[in-house]
Amino acid sequence: MSRVQVVALPRFAVVDLETSGFSTRRNRILQIGLVVVDAEGIIHDRWSSLIALRWPLGRVGATDVHGISRASLKGAPQLNDALDQLGQRLDGALLTAHNARFDGGFLLRASRQRPESDPVWASAAQPLCTLRMSRKLDPDRKRSHRLADLAEHYDVPLERAHDAAADAEATALILPHLLAEHQIESPNQLDRFRVDPSEHTAR
Repeated sequence: MSRVQVVALPRFAVVDLETSGFSTRRNRILQIGLVVVDAEGIIHDRWSSLIALRWPLGRVGATDVHGISRASLKGAPQLNDALDQLGQRLDGALLTAHNARFDGGFLLRASRQRPESDPVWASAAQPLCTLRMSRKLDPDRKRSHRLADLAEHYDVPLERAHDAAADAEATALILPHLLAEHQIESPNQLDRFRVDPSEHTAR
């Protein structure tokens, strides 16, 4: 009698971005937050970085929302340096985001001059989306699937909404609940929750 081989779920590299707007063509990444978590909710890594503007008078967008000013970005790493750090920390984990088409679209656009073998480019090509996972649990759309509302629903702390590090951590803590409710036990069950962010790069 053959034994069924159980394939363990990967670690998840949960990413959140704060940007100067919604267009990958006109707007820029201002902050990257990363939390690496496993399916049990154990956090293995945390990292975040502000990103320097490409020109001194570059726009930062809705400061009243994300709290990032031009002054706060002075001395921050350049985008490529931050992407290098992000790539080193991915370490084979599955890139995950809440509304992954948006975050993945910005990462793809930012990585367009990097080789396809680059960890960030490769990971951003088909990320896992917790927004999609949550919506699939609510086909009649009877509740909100905004990150702040999901955090409240799952009793997950989110003290600084629209801070990339805080949003990434809240998403990372929500993820195990979504995995459990979908009864995810193998990596191939995650495929239907992955998205193609290249659609967002056209904006």
